[in-house]
Amino acid sequence: MSKTIRSAGQLALCAALVAARQTAQLTQTQLAERLRCHQSMIARVESGERRIDTVELIVICRAIGCDPKEILDQVAATVPEDHHL
Repeated sequence: MSKTIRSAGQLALCAALVAARQTAQLTQTQLAERLRCHQSMIARVESGERRIDTVELIVICRAIGCDPKEILDQVAATVPEDHHL
């Protein structure tokens, strides 16, 4: 079983979300307000402390104003072909 909590893919997801938020010129607090959650939740997602599911990714991307497919493409590029669950 591969370690996924700090895998290249998980780290790429966090980095892509941070980059997308910063490109949109949003602070963590502003994004949290759009999502009606606490800023600390955004910080935990971006640091990799809290994992998100597919639906949460879509909701976060919509709040940022970015395409979730672009985020997933960035992540997919970092996941090795031989990666297992």
